[in-house]
Amino acid sequence: MRICVYCASSQIADPGYRQAARQFGELLAEGGHTLVYGGGGTGSMGAVADGALSLGGEVIGIMPPFMLERELGHKGLARLVLVEDMHERKRKLLDGSDAVVALPGGCGTMDELFEAITRKRLGRYHNPIVLLNTRNYYAPLESFLKHMIDERFMTPLHASLWTLVDHPEAILPAVTNAIPWSGKASDAAMRDMVRG
Repeated sequence: MRICVYCASSQIADPGYRQAARQFGELLAEGGHTLVYGGGGTGSMGAVADGALSLGGEVIGIMPPFMLERELGHKGLARLVLVEDMHERKRKLLDGSDAVVALPGGCGTMDELFEAITRKRLGRYHNPIVLLNTRNYYAPLESFLKHMIDERFMTPLHASLWTLVDHPEAILPAVTNAIPWSGKASDAAMRDMVRG
């Protein structure tokens, strides 16, 4: 599988985030999966790539030139795709992926994650989206998403757009066992929203 991973470049976040990212990279390589990510060499970005590369995994980085010029790119990638801007980066990360995995991260990670969730909700992406809840990071977001459903900005069906897991070794099983999301599911959820 080609797994799109969203994650952070922060070097000052708790080391546990980087450890979990590296472990997931290793699991991807062990499973023969391709890692597609933002191309960074620091923080969880660097860690997930290092983990995959350490076991001979295929890693594809996607990055606009302005980020490479700031020396944020991973030096060990055999394949780094340069794109015009952040919009194209997000599109290329998601297009062709068999699943999305969001590791803990900041506003960039949230931007990418919400674009994936929105595209899936609208029936423009049908594959699993998994959030890794290292250090209980995504618990407040999970609560907020539930609040959106409770307030009827989304329907209960939308809760199946993503899966939350607590450990790196639970990610790939969650991808395999994800509830299928189709255009029909998207249409049904949309009808529920309009009808009230």
